[in-house]
Amino acid sequence: MAMTCFEDLKWRGLVKDISSPELEDKLNNEQLTFYIGTDPTADSMHIGHFSSFLIATRLAKYGHKPILLVGGATGLIGDPKPSNERQMITKEQVEHNVEGLTKQAKEIFGFEVVNNYDWIKDISTIDFLRDYGKYINVNYMLDKDIISRRLESGITFCEFAYTILQGLDFVHLNKAKGVTLQVAGSDQWGNITTGIELARKKEDIELFGMTMPLVVDANGVKFGKTEGNALWLDKNKTSSYELYQFLINSDDKSVIDYLKKLTFLSKEEIEKIEEEHNKHPELRMAQKVLAKEVITFLHGEEEAEQARIKSEALFGGSTEDLEATPITPESRNILDIMMAADLIPSKSEGRRLVEQGGVSIDDDKITDPKFEVTKDEFVLHKGKKKVVKLVIK
Repeated sequence: MAMTCFEDLKWRGLVKDISSPELEDKLNNEQLTFYIGTDPTADSMHIGHFSSFLIATRLAKYGHKPILLVGGATGLIGDPKPSNERQMITKEQVEHNVEGLTKQAKEIFGFEVVNNYDWIKDISTIDFLRDYGKYINVNYMLDKDIISRRLESGITFCEFAYTILQGLDFVHLNKAKGVTLQVAGSDQWGNITTGIELARKKEDIELFGMTMPLVVDANGVKFGKTEGNALWLDKNKTSSYELYQFLINSDDKSVIDYLKKLTFLSKEEIEKIEEEHNKHPELRMAQKVLAKEVITFLHGEEEAEQARIKSEALFGGSTEDLEATPITPESRNILDIMMAADLIPSKSEGRRLVEQGGVSIDDDKITDPKFEVTKDEFVLHKGKKKVVKLVIK
């Protein structure tokens, strides 16, 4: 017997908080218009966004209507961080990021995209305070986890008011688009409930909210953070190969959870993969399926296949199928070559890497930073997870 929408979400571990028990029945038996949003802190989403935004596609398959919101207005303010004030970015940068995110969201997910700057820009300070601020009690806001944690170190009024702006979005989208549900990561629960409270007091209507647990690795670190860098969904910022490498190296303890949350494979398919994975974890079958499914969704089957070929070359297979990258280094010194190939941020970093044995050329380890490369075409290994074929022009 097929699972209901809510049963499917629960089985996949995609439900943390719901605002009302009624929501389960509504998800199973009604067609809801809902929204999920992100602020334009960059011009591309990263893999952490993907784990959240994928629920839009998942709910759409059950007949619900998604709206994706890019926060051109809220992005000018910034959602309060747990420890300190978020650094503001310029209006020009926000506009650039909004353009990039809007294009990307439409291309990847194919749903309607809205920008909250369109309805917030014309609200005066007086109107904001009278029409929205008067309905939200300060004590109510102080109980919000993200705000209460900042009271000791200090929180500006600008950040303090952010939650009302997001609540304003929910009320506006209800009127303009018939939105009755907001979904988001669990760190947005306080902002979602502000919108529900604002709608109840201002419009005398009931809106609904649902959050998903944040996807984390085996160490509890947010999914997609590697060495302090985000893995971008834009393949020009993070290649399909680099994304493949991240996914293929997923921890054995987490990979089945990722398959549930990040793919559309059925319960039966995932349980079969889990059974095989538990028998032979060394084959990394679950990780290979995960990488193929995610990259195919984001960039297409051809990109996923090319990433697989490159990855297998890295793990001891043939490097013949690797695509060669032409470079023009200042000299044939190993450090100049790595700089020309954008493999190191500086020569000092490259020198440390070489001396520690982290660089090989055609399987020959290089330990001398003064090493001169005599070949015109070769495969360079950087650490355990980076391999490129280079051609000196």
